[in-house]
Amino acid sequence: MNLALTIFIDGLTYASWLFIVALGLTLVFGVLKILNIAHGSFYALGAYAAASLVGWFASMQFAPALSIVALLLAAVIVAAVVAPLCERGLLRYFYGRDEVLLVLVTYALFLILEDVTKLIWGVNPFYVSEPYALFGNVDIGSMSYVGYDFVLVAVAIAVGLVVWWGLNRTRTGKLVLAVIHSEEVASSMGVNVSRIYTLAFGTGIFLAALGGALTAPMISVQPGVSVGVIIVSFAVVIIGGLGSIPGAAIGALIVGLARSSAVHMMPAAELFSIYLVMAVVLMFRPEGLFQRIQARKI
Repeated sequence: MNLALTIFIDGLTYASWLFIVALGLTLVFGVLKILNIAHGSFYALGAYAAASLVGWFASMQFAPALSIVALLLAAVIVAAVVAPLCERGLLRYFYGRDEVLLVLVTYALFLILEDVTKLIWGVNPFYVSEPYALFGNVDIGSMSYVGYDFVLVAVAIAVGLVVWWGLNRTRTGKLVLAVIHSEEVASSMGVNVSRIYTLAFGTGIFLAALGGALTAPMISVQPGVSVGVIIVSFAVVIIGGLGSIPGAAIGALIVGLARSSAVHMMPAAELFSIYLVMAVVLMFRPEGLFQRIQARKI
């Protein structure tokens, strides 16, 4: 019983931050039709920025509770700085081109951002523990869990609800959905498609950076952290279906539970378990669990 509970809680914790990151990836694909290889780099930028800001807050002797503000502020800064540079300065010139070319462009952007993080932060790992210790421990039965993990789950649920509400209950969200269905028709109706692209890409970067910022207290922030994230993020959106928000949630939960089960029962199969689940889903649902009827070809 304790093992099953531990697997479930660990899987839920892993799925929570992964859902936030995958949500940004699937949103960018749904609006811009771009399979963004550089998404993992935005996650890494968020993690590095969070580690730096939390460290600066600590050096200024701010209240420890403000380290949570530092995490959110780091994601906002990354999105505000990087989104205009990447979308307006690079990707905008490739809209409407072949999908393979766009994948190559985002892969080149991934390589550039990898070197940028090394130039700014170096190659030594960063450790930031202040936010992780804020919420103490939670006792469930005979087991004790870190309170921060449950906060992360709550944040993921809140982020998912906010994105759903923004897309389905606001005017801007309706415009985004119109562009997703047909940018040509939306443009003919007077929608500023270019502005929607910028908004969607900026939101996608913010979600990736937020995922990185929230997991920075849980990991060693070091070069290469973006590679593993983009791989599992792609697994999530492939399982759930590219462009589907409910699919991102279910896919993240499936991946999280599969990984957690492997870690506790067969550690050597941690990554294999994720690929196995993805392969099984693709065998029976090549378009993903929640993909639209007309799947896009990549």
